[in-house]
Amino acid sequence: MLPTHKLNKPLIVLCLVVACFFQEQVYSQVVIGQPTLGFSQACASDDFNTYSTTFVFSPESALGPSNQFTIELSDADGDFANAVVVYTSNAGSITTSPATIDFSLPETTAGENYRIRVKSSSPVATSSGSVSFAAYYKLQDSPFTINNLVSTGAYCTGGSYLLTIDNPGTETNDSPLNYPSLTFNWYKETSETTSVFVSEGPTLTVSEEGTFFVETNYGSCTSNSFSNRVTISEVSISGEADATIASSLGNPYCPEQGLTTLSTIGGNSYQWFKDGVEIPNATSQLYQTNESGNFSVQVDLGECSASGSIELVSELFLSDINVDELNYIFEGESLPVTVTDNAISPEYEWYLDGQLIVGETENSILATEMGDYEVVITETSGCTASVIYEFTIERGIDPFPDVPNIPNVISPNGDLINDTWVIPLQYTTGTNTEVVILNEQGVVVFQTIDYQNNWPVDDLNLTSVNQLFYYIITTVDGEVKKGSITIVK
Repeated sequence: MLPTHKLNKPLIVLCLVVACFFQEQVYSQVVIGQPTLGFSQACASDDFNTYSTTFVFSPESALGPSNQFTIELSDADGDFANAVVVYTSNAGSITTSPATIDFSLPETTAGENYRIRVKSSSPVATSSGSVSFAAYYKLQDSPFTINNLVSTGAYCTGGSYLLTIDNPGTETNDSPLNYPSLTFNWYKETSETTSVFVSEGPTLTVSEEGTFFVETNYGSCTSNSFSNRVTISEVSISGEADATIASSLGNPYCPEQGLTTLSTIGGNSYQWFKDGVEIPNATSQLYQTNESGNFSVQVDLGECSASGSIELVSELFLSDINVDELNYIFEGESLPVTVTDNAISPEYEWYLDGQLIVGETENSILATEMGDYEVVITETSGCTASVIYEFTIERGIDPFPDVPNIPNVISPNGDLINDTWVIPLQYTTGTNTEVVILNEQGVVVFQTIDYQNNWPVDDLNLTSVNQLFYYIITTVDGEVKKGSITIVK
């Protein structure tokens, strides 16, 4: 053996490097324990999607300063072959054991046997998978409708009835069909509290009597995403079934929400009626209206039929106003205007020529100005709705003013000034005075013993700028007044 001082120096250096390498390998390994879950099942949604897990690792000193922990989610069968990363820590942020971290589920999550595992990056290590757990991301989790919310259906003997999830949904019906990734389970009731699974899919063809409903398939997380119940009956050939009619806005309904949609059971053809009278072109399964009344429908089911009716009632309150659309008042007069109604907690707004009349908030006003008025009655409780009344006030003309003389010129041009032949009161209505008016040819064009100061009552078809007429006024005591009337056009 050669003395130590005789060893090859390069060989010594190589040995030292190899020894250091193996020592580094020993101290850079880390072991991560199986993660424990802070939940039993994960039923995620837009409102909640935070879940925690706790894991241990050792030794703490083995973690490199750039280490990151990640959480991987398996597929629905617990397989990590195509695992999805649902959490990544910041570099060097987790240095002590045990560690608890939160993660969220992807929107595509749906199954009963998911698992998670934890991985580190420096050094590289992977835990074993957690225990299995049910996990679903509930894209839609509210009640929805089937069969247009009609509670019944019928089929002829030997036939079937198709139940479908309504799509698209409305503001009050968030249809799960708006989310293509969802699946559905149909059930048949066996008692008031029990049911049996019958089929999967967005529709169900029924050929047996019973009550059916459908749920969005969220497995053990299923809760609020379910439909209304529909009772299906069998009708003998040439028989007639009851056709239930549903109103989309309910009954009574609030017309302020727009048209309500009447819908009935599915069939081959339809005919709708109102108060017993056939409604033209109302031949589909749905019919829209904003009226009240008795609506009925005849449904052809093939070899049998169905019929039904609904007494549809609008919740719009009743109201009235005590003035005409056009009203006249004289200078210094006023017009009392009152609206009556049975609205719940009503509010009143009065307008003159489009401007709000400040301070007028009761159901009546004393109108003194000329112009276009409007009153808005609003029901503020229950069915929130409004009714508007419009009316106009114009300056009135006294038909029987106390004039001293019989005029001989009038101008019937519609300006309300000297439009008619107005004579003294001792010759007008109630005095039995005879008033006769003749044209230039001596033909009587007007005659009365009850003159209303209203001549000419008709268009005279005047052909010249000025036209001459003659009058004869004879009182009951034989006094006679004669003269001419010039019509100025």
